[in-house]
Amino acid sequence: MSLLNSNEGKNKIIEVDGINYARLPIQTHVITEQDNITEVVMRYASKYIQENDILFISEKAVACSQKRAIPLNKIHPRKLAYFLAQFVKKSPYGIGLGIPETMEMAICECGLIRILFAAFISMIGKLFGNRGWFCGCFYKIAGSRAASIDGPTPNTLPPYNKYVVLEPVNPNHVALEVSRHLGITCVIVDINDLGGNICDRQVKRHNLCSLI
Repeated sequence: MSLLNSNEGKNKIIEVDGINYARLPIQTHVITEQDNITEVVMRYASKYIQENDILFISEKAVACSQKRAIPLNKIHPRKLAYFLAQFVKKSPYGIGLGIPETMEMAICECGLIRILFAAFISMIGKLFGNRGWFCGCFYKIAGSRAASIDGPTPNTLPPYNKYVVLEPVNPNHVALEVSRHLGITCVIVDINDLGGNICDRQVKRHNLCSLI
């Protein structure tokens, strides 16, 4: 139960709009479906909380506690998922929908018609010179459930290096529950090296400057 050092190359203190913020990573055990995320927060974070703090919780941690992490060997991609996945633009920041298993879960989460329509619109973008078939318009059409899907990478913490993790259910409710227990603001976030979003199913998803 301790604070972690910032990742190499990442500053502990950042300035946003002239205000300095200290980012304090909190170490926990590996969160699974056996955990209640509020209980995890109270166990590990409550001792460090001060007035006016903001607690950020990874959407992946919340999803894992909600049984939204699916083992790869339990996902059986259809032929269409294999076909669509091969056109996904590869990124150094994550697999996204670039493997059949994540694409299959996107189809299950968003519906076949929506995914096909998003792919069709993205194909039109490619015909007009857009680099990469699955550009930003794909995720705008497919929605947050597709954009939030995380596939396994070499650096993924075991056992989730063999899992696909989906968007958490009702993250706003989770944030409100944690906030009531701690007495501070809590937000569930989807953040990577490209940027971030506050996950909120009751109001519009808001842009968030990268905190990494």
